[in-house]
Amino acid sequence: MSRHPIAEYALLSDCRSAALVHRSGSVDWLCFPRYDAPSVFARLLDDRAGHWSLAVPGATTVRRRYLDATLVLETEFVTPTGRLTLTDALAVGPNERGHELGATSPHALLRRAECTAGTVELEMEYAPRPEYGREQPILLGIPGGVLAPAGSASLLLSSPEPGSIDAGSARLRVALRAGESRAFALQYHPSPQADASWTEEEIGGRLQETLAAWRSWSSLHQRYDGPWRDLVHCSGRILQALTYQPTGAIVAAPTTSLPESVGGERNWDYRYTWIRDASLTLEALWVAACPDEAIRFFDFLAGAAVRQLRDDGELQIMFGVGGERDLTERELPHLRGWRDSRPVRIGNGAWNQRQLDVHGELLSAVHRLRDQLGVLTPGTAGFLADVADAALRRWREPDQGIWEIRDAPRHFLHSKLMCWVALDRAVALADAIDAPVEQVSRWRDGRDEIRRAILERGWSERAGAFSQTFGGDELDASTLLIPIVGFLPGNDHRVRATVHAIAERLSDRLGLIYRYRTPDGLEGKEGSFLLCTFWLAHALALGGEVERAREVFGRAVAFVNDVGLLAEQVDGATGELLGNFPQAFSHVGLVNAAWAIAQAEAGRAAPATEALRAAT
Repeated sequence: MSRHPIAEYALLSDCRSAALVHRSGSVDWLCFPRYDAPSVFARLLDDRAGHWSLAVPGATTVRRRYLDATLVLETEFVTPTGRLTLTDALAVGPNERGHELGATSPHALLRRAECTAGTVELEMEYAPRPEYGREQPILLGIPGGVLAPAGSASLLLSSPEPGSIDAGSARLRVALRAGESRAFALQYHPSPQADASWTEEEIGGRLQETLAAWRSWSSLHQRYDGPWRDLVHCSGRILQALTYQPTGAIVAAPTTSLPESVGGERNWDYRYTWIRDASLTLEALWVAACPDEAIRFFDFLAGAAVRQLRDDGELQIMFGVGGERDLTERELPHLRGWRDSRPVRIGNGAWNQRQLDVHGELLSAVHRLRDQLGVLTPGTAGFLADVADAALRRWREPDQGIWEIRDAPRHFLHSKLMCWVALDRAVALADAIDAPVEQVSRWRDGRDEIRRAILERGWSERAGAFSQTFGGDELDASTLLIPIVGFLPGNDHRVRATVHAIAERLSDRLGLIYRYRTPDGLEGKEGSFLLCTFWLAHALALGGEVERAREVFGRAVAFVNDVGLLAEQVDGATGELLGNFPQAFSHVGLVNAAWAIAQAEAGRAAPATEALRAAT
């Protein structure tokens, strides 16, 4: 089983697929040619499921970083006899700049090792295990590398020296002196036949192109200049790295089945695009980067969802990155899971749940990004109007909610709140989506009805706070969104009471926030939720408690790893990162909370909605 802490991994991305590299130099997770494709390396989930390591025996110090404004990873190994620098990247296409990042990615993992002082030994072990470790391909030595079948595709490892091949693995050991280097590349080909291997010079050129592409994207897109600038910019690049360039879809995380508690069953596949997560990501990119992918995502979503929405009135909550609708969940019993956390799952059973909040997140993102979107196509405009109509029709129904409970549907306050958001933003977008006056009037009336229902049925005198469900008394961190979405101002006495109740009663010993403490139909526990902790900081800032907001923000960002990445959750007992990694939600929360604190410190309020202005 894989034992390495999740925080010891770094992300590589070509805006089509992703790899995780351990600080020891081992690539323990890689899916080609898409984020949700079967893995080539999955040692992250089982020691037998494949890896590609470039190790430095005897290393006493390991330091790593992303090269400035890129997602190209540099790791320095120091030994008693010398130093070696390892540079890793998923290649993007030649001459890609700015908005074109990932447009022609060649599906290639690049690795270059250079001895920078003294002498260092480098050990390579290449053990591809396609199909989530089910296959052990027969490796064939060819001029300049190693060829391996991968189902109907093939993998070509370009290596300057042949090494030895045995039992489905290739190994190489070489001594390097100062100034000497070796470069490797692993290429995915969609057919059993592969092109010629790449030379070391070609690999070096591809690395330089990838550096230039990321830097071009960062210089064009990243303009945030407030507190925690480096963290916000890093989060912006991570969110961009989770974007599937061909469609604009955004995955929630690039991994599957990293658990919410060690040994527990809360292990999910996050390599899909949730309407909620993607919409919130686009809103965060409004702060951290220019979201030029937004219009492509909304067009993609309209194409994927509009027919179903019109046929049965349901808005499917998630899709494959290519628009696939059926994401049926199944288990992989041959994999032991990270630290024996079974089951390992692919697919996600939440795909056919009812989650009414997604209407609000989607229309909120469109509203936030209105200036970037320009004139909407008739198809997208019509789809967005249909989304508002669906929220108006369905807001009274119970659902599984934002946390995707696998239990009986409930009347979650957050779901009602986000239906309110859907109608509020639809009213504000009426001209952009060409909605007739009668339709807008219905949206406005529905919005006001939802507002009354939340104020009357969502407040719990017993809890002294807004509750998880209508008529209930339990707390839920999602109610922190009440001021964030503009339903009530941050200094409203009910909002302040809710914020303080959550800070007191949903906090772990580290000062991080749990989602809730109510039964949800699953066994076992989970960690505290980093997104919810950032929501707390955000809500405190909106309420004028800026110093306290900074304290809460500081607690959350203390769990950023050495290259700026966050998982979904934190183990309250050990402080260890848990859950899929890196997690878009966590980086979204970081970006938005930093921005809210910056706005509060500058004496500027967050943009108010039409309804909030009218109410206050």
